[in-house]
Amino acid sequence: MKKLLVLAIILMSLSLSLSAEAFMDGEKLTFKIKYGIISAAEATLEARTSVYQGTPVWYLSTNAKTYSFFDKLFRVRDRVESWWDKESHLPHKFAKNLQEGNYRQHRVHIYDHSKAKTTYQRWSYKQARFNNSEMEMPGDSQDILSAFYTVRNQDLQVGKSVRLNITADGRNMPTEVMIHRKEKLKCIFGEVECLVIEPKLRGEALFKQTGNIYIWVTNDQYKIPVKLESKVSFGSFVAVLESAQKVPLKLQ
Repeated sequence: MKKLLVLAIILMSLSLSLSAEAFMDGEKLTFKIKYGIISAAEATLEARTSVYQGTPVWYLSTNAKTYSFFDKLFRVRDRVESWWDKESHLPHKFAKNLQEGNYRQHRVHIYDHSKAKTTYQRWSYKQARFNNSEMEMPGDSQDILSAFYTVRNQDLQVGKSVRLNITADGRNMPTEVMIHRKEKLKCIFGEVECLVIEPKLRGEALFKQTGNIYIWVTNDQYKIPVKLESKVSFGSFVAVLESAQKVPLKLQ
Protein backbone atom coordinates (compact mmCIF):
# COMPACT_ATOMS: atom_id res chain seq x y z
CA MET A 1 0.00 0.00 0.00
CA LYS A 2 2.82 2.38 0.92
CA LYS A 3 4.61 1.56 -2.34
CA LEU A 4 1.46 2.41 -4.30
CA LEU A 5 1.15 5.69 -2.40
CA VAL A 6 4.78 6.61 -3.13
CA LEU A 7 4.29 5.70 -6.81
CA ALA A 8 1.16 7.85 -6.99
CA ILE A 9 3.02 10.82 -5.48
CA ILE A 10 5.89 10.39 -7.97
CA LEU A 11 3.47 10.23 -10.90
CA MET A 12 1.60 13.29 -9.67
CA SER A 13 4.86 15.21 -9.27
CA LEU A 14 5.98 14.18 -12.75
CA SER A 15 2.64 15.22 -14.22
CA LEU A 16 2.87 18.63 -12.54
CA SER A 17 6.43 19.17 -13.75
CA LEU A 18 5.49 18.27 -17.31
CA SER A 19 2.54 20.65 -17.35
CA ALA A 20 4.35 23.53 -15.67
CA GLU A 21 4.72 26.71 -17.68
CA ALA A 22 7.88 28.74 -18.09
CA PHE A 23 5.93 31.78 -16.89
CA MET A 24 3.69 32.68 -13.96
CA ASP A 25 0.03 33.62 -14.05
CA GLY A 26 -0.12 37.41 -14.20
CA GLU A 27 3.37 37.88 -15.60
CA LYS A 28 3.75 41.43 -16.92
CA LEU A 29 6.93 42.63 -18.58
CA THR A 30 7.41 46.29 -19.43
CA PHE A 31 10.01 47.36 -21.97
CA LYS A 32 11.48 50.75 -22.77
CA ILE A 33 11.95 51.17 -26.50
CA LYS A 34 14.83 53.28 -27.76
CA TYR A 35 15.54 54.67 -31.21
CA GLY A 36 19.21 55.46 -31.01
CA ILE A 37 19.69 57.28 -27.69
CA ILE A 38 16.07 58.45 -27.52
CA SER A 39 13.61 56.64 -25.27
CA ALA A 40 10.58 56.99 -27.50
CA ALA A 41 8.09 54.26 -26.59
CA GLU A 42 6.96 51.65 -24.12
CA ALA A 43 5.76 48.08 -24.67
CA THR A 44 4.20 45.52 -22.35
CA LEU A 45 3.98 41.75 -22.63
CA GLU A 46 1.40 40.00 -20.43
CA ALA A 47 0.15 36.48 -19.71
CA ARG A 48 -2.83 35.75 -17.46
CA THR A 49 -5.53 33.19 -16.90
CA SER A 50 -8.78 33.73 -18.80
CA VAL A 51 -11.63 31.84 -20.50
CA TYR A 52 -12.47 31.58 -24.20
CA GLN A 53 -15.96 30.30 -24.95
CA GLY A 54 -15.95 28.31 -21.72
CA THR A 55 -12.44 26.89 -22.20
CA PRO A 56 -9.54 27.80 -19.85
CA VAL A 57 -6.90 29.74 -21.77
CA TRP A 58 -3.88 31.90 -21.34
CA TYR A 59 -4.74 35.40 -22.48
CA LEU A 60 -1.54 36.71 -24.02
CA SER A 61 -1.17 40.33 -25.07
CA THR A 62 1.35 42.93 -26.05
CA ASN A 63 0.85 46.68 -26.30
CA ALA A 64 3.26 49.22 -27.72
CA LYS A 65 2.86 52.98 -27.78
CA THR A 66 5.11 55.94 -28.37
CA TYR A 67 5.43 58.62 -25.72
CA SER A 68 3.41 61.81 -26.30
CA PHE A 69 6.43 63.89 -27.32
CA PHE A 70 7.32 61.30 -29.99
CA ASP A 71 3.77 61.03 -31.35
CA LYS A 72 4.32 64.15 -33.45
CA LEU A 73 7.19 62.45 -35.28
CA PHE A 74 5.76 58.95 -35.59
CA ARG A 75 2.76 57.79 -33.57
CA VAL A 76 2.54 54.09 -32.68
CA ARG A 77 -0.40 52.31 -31.01
CA ASP A 78 -0.01 48.55 -31.49
CA ARG A 79 -2.02 45.83 -29.74
CA VAL A 80 -1.67 42.08 -30.29
CA GLU A 81 -3.75 39.43 -28.49
CA SER A 82 -3.89 35.64 -28.32
CA TRP A 83 -6.26 33.23 -26.58
CA TRP A 84 -4.04 30.17 -26.03
CA ASP A 85 -5.53 26.89 -24.80
CA LYS A 86 -4.09 25.83 -21.44
CA GLU A 87 -4.32 22.12 -22.18
CA SER A 88 -3.48 21.76 -25.85
CA HIS A 89 -1.18 24.80 -26.03
CA LEU A 90 -2.82 25.78 -29.32
CA PRO A 91 -4.45 29.15 -30.02
CA HIS A 92 -8.20 29.64 -30.36
CA LYS A 93 -8.05 33.23 -31.57
CA PHE A 94 -5.46 35.79 -32.58
CA ALA A 95 -6.02 39.51 -33.10
CA LYS A 96 -3.63 42.20 -34.30
CA ASN A 97 -4.39 45.91 -34.45
CA LEU A 98 -1.52 48.09 -35.65
CA GLN A 99 -1.34 51.88 -35.94
CA GLU A 100 2.10 53.03 -37.03
CA GLY A 101 2.22 56.49 -38.56
CA ASN A 102 -0.16 56.40 -41.53
CA TYR A 103 -0.12 52.60 -41.61
CA ARG A 104 -3.18 50.74 -40.29
CA GLN A 105 -3.84 47.05 -39.92
CA HIS A 106 -6.56 45.07 -38.14
CA ARG A 107 -6.54 41.30 -38.62
CA VAL A 108 -8.08 38.35 -36.78
CA HIS A 109 -7.69 34.58 -37.03
CA ILE A 110 -10.16 32.07 -35.55
CA TYR A 111 -8.58 28.61 -35.41
CA ASP A 112 -10.25 25.21 -35.74
CA HIS A 113 -7.42 22.77 -35.09
CA SER A 114 -9.65 19.68 -35.30
CA LYS A 115 -10.41 20.53 -38.94
CA ALA A 116 -6.99 22.08 -39.62
CA LYS A 117 -8.69 25.26 -40.83
CA THR A 118 -8.80 28.91 -39.83
CA THR A 119 -11.15 31.79 -40.53
CA TYR A 120 -9.14 34.85 -41.52
CA GLN A 121 -10.75 38.24 -40.95
CA ARG A 122 -9.22 41.34 -42.47
CA TRP A 123 -10.67 44.74 -41.65
CA SER A 124 -11.37 47.02 -44.61
CA TYR A 125 -11.09 50.65 -43.56
CA LYS A 126 -12.80 51.80 -46.77
CA GLN A 127 -15.76 49.46 -46.36
CA ALA A 128 -15.76 49.64 -42.55
CA ARG A 129 -16.20 45.88 -42.20
CA PHE A 130 -14.30 42.60 -42.00
CA ASN A 131 -13.67 40.59 -45.16
CA ASN A 132 -13.69 36.91 -44.16
CA SER A 133 -12.06 33.93 -45.80
CA GLU A 134 -11.37 30.33 -44.79
CA MET A 135 -8.02 28.66 -45.30
CA GLU A 136 -6.31 25.40 -44.47
CA MET A 137 -3.47 25.21 -41.97
CA PRO A 138 -1.33 22.60 -40.21
CA GLY A 139 -3.23 21.24 -37.21
CA ASP A 140 -0.53 22.30 -34.74
CA SER A 141 -0.23 25.91 -35.90
CA GLN A 142 0.58 28.69 -33.47
CA ASP A 143 -0.01 32.40 -33.87
CA ILE A 144 2.77 34.97 -33.68
CA LEU A 145 2.35 35.63 -29.95
CA SER A 146 1.64 32.08 -28.74
CA ALA A 147 4.67 30.89 -30.73
CA PHE A 148 6.95 32.91 -28.44
CA TYR A 149 5.45 31.34 -25.32
CA THR A 150 5.72 27.93 -26.96
CA VAL A 151 9.43 28.55 -27.47
CA ARG A 152 9.79 29.63 -23.84
CA ASN A 153 8.50 26.20 -22.80
CA GLN A 154 11.20 24.43 -24.84
CA ASP A 155 14.61 23.17 -23.75
CA LEU A 156 16.71 25.59 -25.76
CA GLN A 157 20.28 24.68 -26.64
CA VAL A 158 22.90 26.71 -28.50
CA GLY A 159 23.34 25.57 -32.08
CA LYS A 160 19.93 23.92 -32.23
CA SER A 161 16.68 25.29 -33.62
CA VAL A 162 13.01 25.09 -32.71
CA ARG A 163 10.72 24.61 -35.70
CA LEU A 164 7.02 25.35 -35.73
CA ASN A 165 4.33 26.63 -38.04
CA ILE A 166 2.77 30.03 -37.54
CA THR A 167 -0.58 30.85 -39.11
CA ALA A 168 -1.23 34.58 -39.18
CA ASP A 169 -1.86 37.41 -41.65
CA GLY A 170 -3.70 35.01 -43.93
CA ARG A 171 -0.76 32.68 -44.54
CA ASN A 172 1.04 29.65 -43.13
CA MET A 173 4.62 30.45 -42.20
CA PRO A 174 7.06 27.60 -41.45
CA THR A 175 9.25 29.22 -38.81
CA GLU A 176 12.67 28.40 -37.43
CA VAL A 177 13.82 29.87 -34.12
CA MET A 178 17.61 29.78 -34.05
CA ILE A 179 19.53 29.71 -30.77
CA HIS A 180 22.76 31.51 -31.63
CA ARG A 181 24.84 31.85 -28.48
CA LYS A 182 25.08 32.47 -24.75
CA GLU A 183 25.81 36.00 -23.60
CA LYS A 184 26.09 37.72 -20.21
CA LEU A 185 23.86 40.76 -19.95
CA LYS A 186 23.20 43.33 -17.25
CA CYS A 187 19.48 43.80 -16.69
CA ILE A 188 16.93 44.38 -13.92
CA PHE A 189 17.80 40.91 -12.53
CA GLY A 190 21.49 41.79 -12.28
CA GLU A 191 24.09 40.23 -14.55
CA VAL A 192 22.54 37.08 -15.98
CA GLU A 193 23.44 34.58 -18.66
CA CYS A 194 21.14 34.85 -21.66
CA LEU A 195 20.46 32.96 -24.85
CA VAL A 196 20.35 35.04 -28.02
CA ILE A 197 17.57 33.71 -30.23
CA GLU A 198 16.38 34.74 -33.68
CA PRO A 199 12.96 33.88 -35.13
CA LYS A 200 13.21 33.35 -38.89
CA LEU A 201 9.64 34.31 -39.70
CA ARG A 202 8.43 34.64 -43.28
CA GLY A 203 6.08 37.59 -42.96
CA GLU A 204 5.18 40.36 -40.56
CA ALA A 205 5.68 39.84 -36.84
CA LEU A 206 4.37 41.76 -33.83
CA PHE A 207 5.05 45.04 -35.53
CA LYS A 208 5.39 45.72 -39.24
CA GLN A 209 8.81 44.08 -39.20
CA THR A 210 11.23 44.60 -42.07
CA GLY A 211 14.46 43.05 -40.79
CA ASN A 212 15.98 40.47 -38.49
CA ILE A 213 14.81 40.31 -34.90
CA TYR A 214 17.05 39.18 -32.01
CA ILE A 215 15.79 38.37 -28.52
CA TRP A 216 17.84 37.88 -25.35
CA VAL A 217 16.11 35.47 -22.93
CA THR A 218 17.39 34.32 -19.55
CA ASN A 219 19.19 30.98 -19.80
CA ASP A 220 17.04 29.13 -17.28
CA GLN A 221 13.67 27.39 -17.15
CA TYR A 222 11.84 30.75 -17.33
CA LYS A 223 13.45 32.24 -20.45
CA ILE A 224 12.30 35.75 -19.62
CA PRO A 225 12.97 38.18 -22.48
CA VAL A 226 15.19 41.02 -21.28
CA LYS A 227 16.25 42.66 -24.55
CA LEU A 228 15.09 42.81 -28.15
CA GLU A 229 16.58 44.36 -31.27
CA SER A 230 14.86 44.70 -34.63
CA LYS A 231 14.19 46.78 -37.69
CA VAL A 232 10.57 47.73 -38.31
CA SER A 233 8.63 50.04 -40.63
CA PHE A 234 9.48 53.08 -38.53
CA GLY A 235 13.21 52.35 -38.14
CA SER A 236 15.43 50.15 -35.99
CA PHE A 237 14.88 49.91 -32.27
CA VAL A 238 16.14 48.32 -29.06
CA ALA A 239 13.70 47.24 -26.35
CA VAL A 240 15.09 46.75 -22.84
CA LEU A 241 13.18 45.20 -19.94
CA GLU A 242 12.46 47.99 -17.46
CA SER A 243 10.13 46.32 -14.95
CA ALA A 244 8.62 42.91 -14.27
CA GLN A 245 5.67 41.65 -12.25
CA LYS A 246 4.87 38.06 -11.25
CA VAL A 247 8.28 36.66 -12.19
CA PRO A 248 10.33 34.10 -10.20
CA LEU A 249 13.61 35.99 -10.57
CA LYS A 250 14.66 38.55 -7.97
CA LEU A 251 14.85 42.18 -9.09
CA GLN A 252 18.14 43.96 -8.39
